[in-house]
Amino acid sequence: MDRTLGVYLHVPFCERVCPYCDFAVAARRRLGQAEEERYVAALLAELAGRSALFAGRQLDTLYFGGGTPALLRPESIARLVAALSDAFPGAPREVTLEANPSTLERERLPGFRAAGVDRLSVGVQSFDDRTLKRLGRAHRADAVQRTLAAVRAAGFDNVSLDLIVGAPGQTPAELERDLAAALAFGPEHVSAYALTLEAGTPFAVAASDGRLLVPGDDVVAEMLEQAHARLEAAGLLRYEVSSWARPGRESRHNQRYWQRQPVLALGVGAHSTEPATPAAPFGVRSANERGLGAWLARIEAGRYAPPERETLDAATARGEAAFLALRTRRGLDATQFAVEFGAPPRAFFAAAIDTLRRDGLLCEHANGDLEPTEGAWLFADTLAAHFVASPVDSARSA
Repeated sequence: MDRTLGVYLHVPFCERVCPYCDFAVAARRRLGQAEEERYVAALLAELAGRSALFAGRQLDTLYFGGGTPALLRPESIARLVAALSDAFPGAPREVTLEANPSTLERERLPGFRAAGVDRLSVGVQSFDDRTLKRLGRAHRADAVQRTLAAVRAAGFDNVSLDLIVGAPGQTPAELERDLAAALAFGPEHVSAYALTLEAGTPFAVAASDGRLLVPGDDVVAEMLEQAHARLEAAGLLRYEVSSWARPGRESRHNQRYWQRQPVLALGVGAHSTEPATPAAPFGVRSANERGLGAWLARIEAGRYAPPERETLDAATARGEAAFLALRTRRGLDATQFAVEFGAPPRAFFAAAIDTLRRDGLLCEHANGDLEPTEGAWLFADTLAAHFVASPVDSARSA
């Protein structure tokens, strides 16, 4: 039985809120020390108030996300790492910090390494000034190059680069230049995301008004295939829909979500995956407020239970087990699925499996294991919809 734990800490502060961003963020041109210390104190209080639910688990991964967690001072990161190590036994195998190419964050890299961070996720998005400007990013290409040089100089040998595919006005030739620049750095990991127009964001509003032009779906699909081919040719293998890594450098923390392993998430807007209990045999999902003021008020009043909480039923858990696993190269292990749910995937999803096999999106092995085909990577949402909406076609639907 797995007794490990991942911890996610959300830091909402950003120098600038990007027009496509739908995360829980708060704009700060400069994060003041008093506000930083207040937020860190609240994270520590929430940790103390919620750690009992995850007692006895060994800390496996730690992820500082945002927002821009690198806006915190290294001493704040060190304080949080130490508190988590005190709360849970064992040294984490991976400590990730998200950072952007900025002068302030670049100067702090040696301090972050000394604080225990051993993996960086750098929000490059593009190496092209025009693309960065269209995306509303605060940095420019020269800052990217300076930051990446500083990353290696600070001793980081596990680095992930984020790239956006399908930015406004972006062409395949521009993407090719981005890929070439990224590969010239020699990253251990790359995440390449198609730009998504999230409802209510400035980009979504501008697109609906005809003021923002983005590449069409067919062009974006071709660009994603272009990225895949270039990255794999360079030795970065796709292990999830949007993730490529050199062997052994896959994100341990992100894999916890796809494998439905427990994650304690702290901070504004953070979503936890709570472990199964006799009262909740398929686990619980919980979420914090997205508003900074509301979250601080609750935590500082000593109320630590997240306001949103969903106990998963068997049908919901089965669907999530299927579609999350099928986001990954590894696919869905039928034996492991049967141990948890009483029968292999086909007992619950025969119609979906047959449809997806016929459409060339799914491979079913003789032992019942399910694996996405090469053609399925562009249709992850289609696969998910089949397992979420597909009726259970077995008497084992309890």
